[in-house]
Amino acid sequence: METYPKTAALMQRGTEFLGCETAILCGAMSWVSERNLVAAISNAGGFGVIACGAMTPELLDTEIAATKALTSKPFGVNLITMHPALFDLIAVCRKHGVTHVVLAGGIPPKGSVEAIKADDSGIKVICFAPTLALAKKLLRSGADALVIEGMEAGGHIGPVSTSVLAQEILPALADEHLIFVAGGIGRGEAIASYLEMGAAGVQLGTRFACATESIAHPDFKKAFFRASAREAVASVQVDPRLPVIPVRALKNKGTEEFTAKQREVAALLDAGEVDMLEAQLQIEHFWAGALRRAVIEGDVENGSVMAGQSVGMVTKEEPAADIIAELMSQCEAALAKG
Repeated sequence: METYPKTAALMQRGTEFLGCETAILCGAMSWVSERNLVAAISNAGGFGVIACGAMTPELLDTEIAATKALTSKPFGVNLITMHPALFDLIAVCRKHGVTHVVLAGGIPPKGSVEAIKADDSGIKVICFAPTLALAKKLLRSGADALVIEGMEAGGHIGPVSTSVLAQEILPALADEHLIFVAGGIGRGEAIASYLEMGAAGVQLGTRFACATESIAHPDFKKAFFRASAREAVASVQVDPRLPVIPVRALKNKGTEEFTAKQREVAALLDAGEVDMLEAQLQIEHFWAGALRRAVIEGDVENGSVMAGQSVGMVTKEEPAADIIAELMSQCEAALAKG
């Protein structure tokens, strides 16, 4: 970090909190953010995060152990708050001495933050905050840091853009709290602007999806290289009673299949055959399956090619360390101009 003194100074709170050299987190991308990419990012000085997604506690147990075999650096685990085995997954993280747990996909259920921190575990909790009011509530409820993620991001998204969230939340909270900014970040100049606004660091997913160490199928990566920002579109909500979190992905046949899936689940809800939680879980399982088809099997026509709008800046496969170095040098150059 000696070569990036201005960036290092602005990232200091973030790096001290994460225990790494560079306050760049990797967004948790299901099927992509696994042992190989997570370890590569942590080894390169960033902060890798395992995407637990729909994993069982047994699978997560294996994944954490395998990641530890590839890196001695800190990394986090991202848990989906609506996972039916959330508390079992928390127990797995505690067993392995995971340093940071990221709770995503909704407001953490009652007792979950307490379960992570029980017995003075020392585990840091990071939560996603889509509004200033919720950000304050999460901090009061025990979150140690927040990620504010704009709608430009890939995967599950909120309705507000990154730049607006940053303007609303950073001036109000960044002096006293650790806030990481995410969504649509593809270059270091953007990182510089958020750091100057008070962010402790940033989170990127799309830029890392096609890293050399990413196990994503070659055809999945090629779809990223071909795509422009406007091709990464948000899914449409079919039924207002079915509160489906929109998902941003490259437009394809799979996008249309999701619309049909929503209609099918809404009909089950109407008939009283499923309750709201089960309906949402069915949607989540659909996504997990569709994403696996694209990432692992390379079916980029029928699978879900989740990508943020920064996808147009992903033009080639390169090592995670090179991506981080490029972002840092761009950021340093921008800060030096200022």
